[in-house]
Amino acid sequence: MNKLKLAVTGCMGRMGKQIIKNAIKDKSIKLVTLTENKLIKKKISGIQPELNTEDAFNKSNVIIDFSIPKCTFEVLKIASKLKKRVVIGTTGFTKVEEKLIKKYSKKIPILKAGNMSLGINLLMYLTEITSASLGKNYLSKVFEVHHKHKKDHPSGTALMLGKGIAIGKNKDFYKIEGKKYLNKKDFPYGEKINFNSIRRGEIIGEHKVSFSSGKEIITLNHEAYDRTLYSEGAIMAAKWLISKKPGLYSMRNLLNFK
Repeated sequence: MNKLKLAVTGCMGRMGKQIIKNAIKDKSIKLVTLTENKLIKKKISGIQPELNTEDAFNKSNVIIDFSIPKCTFEVLKIASKLKKRVVIGTTGFTKVEEKLIKKYSKKIPILKAGNMSLGINLLMYLTEITSASLGKNYLSKVFEVHHKHKKDHPSGTALMLGKGIAIGKNKDFYKIEGKKYLNKKDFPYGEKINFNSIRRGEIIGEHKVSFSSGKEIITLNHEAYDRTLYSEGAIMAAKWLISKKPGLYSMRNLLNFK
């Protein structure tokens, strides 16, 4: 059986390091390329990290990208030229950038997810169902907690859940996106979807979607205790994507949630 030849961007980041660990243990994967946005002198698992270049990615057939939006578009530009598949776990994209990713997906297969865990993607599915079932008499909000090193807020997962609420209401998320709070003890429900992000300690990830009618509160919740949830999901996505045609996919497609 031919091994999947994998490239990992952002190899010095938390997720990059974890994906490398998982990839090395997987006998169906050959780790061929590691990249960073600056030159790294030391080898990692016997591989010399490189910058995002055609030579670096030409060795691979799937690229897993957990970096920053600027680097993601460097990767997509090269991957599009080389016809390489890309799994995107990077978060913090603007509406314009989201459209640009969709444009690239017409040329190459891309799987993009704000969160790679099965549990979170099930939570997204349940959020859509709940939002659709409760209707306009229920207001909503999204709460998330991450480690103090996480720079973006709300998290990509929180925004993904907000989009789940919007899908349930059959509305454009960007038109009902509300206020974004940071480190608030409490924050209000609203006609628009409000977000509150807490950054503290080394917490891996907590997400909560709440709906309130004023008479009752319905809460959907997920807590992650092990970062391997995400790296295992990313590798699962890479294996799944290898057989796909150009298009923009999500973990929902992989998990076959209807």
